[in-house]
Amino acid sequence: MDAQGRDAANTETGIREQVTQRATQVKDKVADLGRKAGDKIDEQRVRTADTFDNTASALHEGGDRFASSTSNAVHATADKIQTAADYLREHDARAMMNDFEGLVRRYPGQALAAAAVVGFLAGRALRRGD
Repeated sequence: MDAQGRDAANTETGIREQVTQRATQVKDKVADLGRKAGDKIDEQRVRTADTFDNTASALHEGGDRFASSTSNAVHATADKIQTAADYLREHDARAMMNDFEGLVRRYPGQALAAAAVVGFLAGRALRRGD
Protein backbone atom coordinates (compact mmCIF):
# COMPACT_ATOMS: atom_id res chain seq x y z
CA MET A 1 0.00 0.00 0.00
CA ASP A 2 1.38 3.40 -0.90
CA ALA A 3 1.48 6.49 1.35
CA GLN A 4 -1.76 7.91 -0.01
CA GLY A 5 -3.57 4.65 0.67
CA ARG A 6 -2.27 4.53 4.24
CA ASP A 7 -3.28 8.15 4.83
CA ALA A 8 -6.77 7.47 3.49
CA ALA A 9 -7.10 4.36 5.67
CA ASN A 10 -5.89 6.28 8.73
CA THR A 11 -8.31 9.13 7.99
CA GLU A 12 -11.18 6.67 7.59
CA THR A 13 -10.28 4.95 10.86
CA GLY A 14 -10.07 8.31 12.62
CA ILE A 15 -13.48 9.33 11.29
CA ARG A 16 -15.01 6.03 12.42
CA GLU A 17 -13.57 6.49 15.90
CA GLN A 18 -14.94 10.04 16.08
CA VAL A 19 -18.38 8.92 14.93
CA THR A 20 -18.33 6.09 17.47
CA GLN A 21 -17.34 8.49 20.24
CA ARG A 22 -20.08 10.95 19.26
CA ALA A 23 -22.65 8.17 19.11
CA THR A 24 -21.63 6.99 22.58
CA GLN A 25 -21.90 10.54 23.93
CA VAL A 26 -25.36 10.98 22.41
CA LYS A 27 -26.46 7.59 23.77
CA ASP A 28 -25.25 8.53 27.25
CA LYS A 29 -27.05 11.89 27.10
CA VAL A 30 -30.29 10.26 25.99
CA ALA A 31 -30.01 7.66 28.76
CA ASP A 32 -29.39 10.42 31.29
CA LEU A 33 -32.41 12.38 30.05
CA GLY A 34 -34.50 9.21 30.30
CA ARG A 35 -33.39 8.67 33.90
CA LYS A 36 -34.18 12.28 34.78
CA ALA A 37 -37.62 12.02 33.17
CA GLY A 38 -38.29 8.80 35.08
CA ASP A 39 -37.28 10.48 38.32
CA LYS A 40 -39.64 13.39 37.63
CA ILE A 41 -42.48 10.98 36.84
CA ASP A 42 -41.85 9.07 40.06
CA GLU A 43 -41.78 12.32 42.03
CA GLN A 44 -45.11 13.38 40.54
CA ARG A 45 -46.51 9.89 41.10
CA VAL A 46 -45.93 10.19 44.85
CA ARG A 47 -47.45 13.69 44.97
CA THR A 48 -50.51 12.48 43.08
CA ALA A 49 -50.90 9.54 45.46
CA ASP A 50 -50.80 11.93 48.41
CA THR A 51 -53.44 14.13 46.77
CA PHE A 52 -55.63 11.07 46.18
CA ASP A 53 -55.22 10.09 49.83
CA ASN A 54 -56.30 13.54 50.97
CA THR A 55 -59.29 13.51 48.61
CA ALA A 56 -60.38 10.06 49.77
CA SER A 57 -60.13 11.11 53.41
CA ALA A 58 -62.16 14.25 52.76
CA LEU A 59 -64.83 12.21 50.96
CA HIS A 60 -65.01 9.69 53.79
CA GLU A 61 -65.38 12.49 56.34
CA GLY A 62 -67.94 14.36 54.27
CA GLY A 63 -69.86 11.24 53.27
CA ASP A 64 -71.06 10.69 56.81
CA ARG A 65 -73.16 13.87 56.61
CA PHE A 66 -75.32 12.66 53.71
CA ALA A 67 -78.27 10.30 53.54
CA SER A 68 -77.52 6.60 53.62
CA SER A 69 -77.59 5.90 49.85
CA THR A 70 -75.57 9.01 49.04
CA SER A 71 -73.17 8.23 51.87
CA ASN A 72 -72.59 4.74 50.46
CA ALA A 73 -71.82 6.18 47.03
CA VAL A 74 -69.43 8.75 48.49
CA HIS A 75 -67.63 6.10 50.55
CA ALA A 76 -67.40 3.80 47.50
CA THR A 77 -65.87 6.64 45.48
CA ALA A 78 -63.44 7.41 48.30
CA ASP A 79 -62.43 3.73 48.43
CA LYS A 80 -61.71 3.75 44.68
CA ILE A 81 -59.60 6.88 45.03
CA GLN A 82 -57.75 5.30 47.95
CA THR A 83 -57.09 2.21 45.82
CA ALA A 84 -55.70 4.45 43.06
CA ALA A 85 -53.45 6.20 45.58
CA ASP A 86 -52.15 2.86 46.85
CA TYR A 87 -51.49 1.70 43.28
CA LEU A 88 -49.56 4.88 42.47
CA ARG A 89 -47.52 4.58 45.62
CA GLU A 90 -46.66 0.89 45.10
CA HIS A 91 -45.81 0.96 41.37
CA ASP A 92 -43.09 2.89 39.57
CA ALA A 93 -43.48 4.39 36.10
CA ARG A 94 -42.14 1.29 34.33
CA ALA A 95 -44.57 -1.03 36.17
CA MET A 96 -47.48 1.28 35.39
CA MET A 97 -46.48 1.35 31.72
CA ASN A 98 -46.36 -2.46 31.66
CA ASP A 99 -49.83 -2.61 33.25
CA PHE A 100 -51.13 -0.08 30.73
CA GLU A 101 -49.71 -2.08 27.81
CA GLY A 102 -51.40 -5.19 29.22
CA LEU A 103 -54.75 -3.40 29.33
CA VAL A 104 -54.36 -2.19 25.76
CA ARG A 105 -53.54 -5.73 24.61
CA ARG A 106 -56.52 -7.19 26.48
CA TYR A 107 -58.97 -4.52 25.35
CA PRO A 108 -57.74 -3.10 22.02
CA GLY A 109 -61.14 -1.81 20.87
CA GLN A 110 -61.84 0.05 24.08
CA ALA A 111 -58.27 1.41 24.13
CA LEU A 112 -58.68 2.71 20.59
CA ALA A 113 -62.00 4.33 21.46
CA ALA A 114 -60.50 5.92 24.59
CA ALA A 115 -57.55 7.23 22.56
CA ALA A 116 -59.96 8.76 20.04
CA VAL A 117 -61.93 10.49 22.81
CA VAL A 118 -58.77 11.79 24.49
CA GLY A 119 -57.46 13.01 21.13
CA PHE A 120 -60.74 14.76 20.39
CA LEU A 121 -60.78 16.45 23.81
CA ALA A 122 -57.13 17.46 23.51
CA GLY A 123 -57.83 18.93 20.07
CA ARG A 124 -60.76 20.91 21.44
CA ALA A 125 -58.69 22.18 24.35
CA LEU A 126 -55.85 23.22 22.07
CA ARG A 127 -58.22 24.93 19.65
CA ARG A 128 -59.75 26.96 22.48
CA GLY A 129 -56.26 28.05 23.56
CA ASP A 130 -55.70 29.72 20.15
